[in-house]
Amino acid sequence: MISEAFSREYGCTQDEWLRWMPEAVHGHAWSQPQTDGLVVEIGSGTLSLYWNVLPPRAIALIRLPRMTVNFRFSGVSEDERNAFMKRFDLHLQRGGG
Repeated sequence: MISEAFSREYGCTQDEWLRWMPEAVHGHAWSQPQTDGLVVEIGSGTLSLYWNVLPPRAIALIRLPRMTVNFRFSGVSEDERNAFMKRFDLHLQRGGG
């Protein structure tokens, strides 16, 4: 069950994030009204995404980029939220097991 508002941390740069968006939103119209946010049209509602670039995560000599992303659905049913996020999450899944 996907709530109307939540936050997640992603291990990527802002440039990587923006490159992933056309495929991640899978055919939904979207716009970027500001450098740290975008709006996705889902049915008759919207998903607003706003992010903050965080300091890199340091593990020994490795530095991993990261950012926190805030999700806010407006006028999107629970079923539509679940379906959208299932596809979105699959696209952004990276490595691991």
